[in-house]
Amino acid sequence: MSNGAAHADASAVQAAVAHDFMKSVWRRFLNAAIGLAILVVLWWIGGYALSANPATESFSDFGPIPTFKAIPAMWEAGKIQSAVVASGYRLGMGLLIAFAIGVPLGILMGRSKRFRELSNSPFQFLRMVSPLSWMPLAVLIFVAAWDHSIIFLIAIASVWPIAFATAAGLAKVDPAWFKVARNLGAKPWHMILTITIPAIAFDISTGTRLALGIAWVVLVPAELLGVTSGLGYAIKDARETLAYSELTAIVLVIGVIGWFLDSLVAMVIKRFNWHKGEA
Repeated sequence: MSNGAAHADASAVQAAVAHDFMKSVWRRFLNAAIGLAILVVLWWIGGYALSANPATESFSDFGPIPTFKAIPAMWEAGKIQSAVVASGYRLGMGLLIAFAIGVPLGILMGRSKRFRELSNSPFQFLRMVSPLSWMPLAVLIFVAAWDHSIIFLIAIASVWPIAFATAAGLAKVDPAWFKVARNLGAKPWHMILTITIPAIAFDISTGTRLALGIAWVVLVPAELLGVTSGLGYAIKDARETLAYSELTAIVLVIGVIGWFLDSLVAMVIKRFNWHKGEA
């Protein structure tokens, strides 16, 4: 086969791969658009049913049209931005604390059999306690700082998925890697940075995604504690002022931001996934 023919065949293969990739992207985009359209239609039907019933017609602002109309006005007033910034700060700090505690804890659980056996039962017990059940304790401890109470609840909810995912990932690492590193004179910190962290980056990312989902769910009810900012407070304020269109607008914002954050972490997981064909 001549060089020209081989080059033509390679170009044809590349074109076919690119075509299949674009076809797959468009198919996923179309399916996502159809799914969202069905959701909006069901939402509209629910809003219409509420408005058609004399007993519930005052709740007609829950529908999609009033909601979409309320978003620009809320944006101009700065309500959405301020709520997102306040909630984002609490979420970020809580996840940062959970990450700073969960990863070392998971590494210790994965590397030390004795520590794992001693800590497994109490950690599993704490993991199964609802994060919101810590609310009274959080209020008592951080009585002068409501933000700290919310951050505490987010951190205690998020630390366990990160810790257990890290430990599970480390359990799959070949022990021979550590033996070879020790024989070559690697220091403990060097082994952590060059062997442990790269080997379990995928598992840490997966645990972080689970933690993010839990933290995002805990955030809104936690912001009902007594703060005067954030997405949870915006829902409470809209409910008390009977601004139902604003209430559903905030719910929509929560869903969009949560979906975006989850997609972002999913991209990171795909980046660290060694099994590219299974991603």
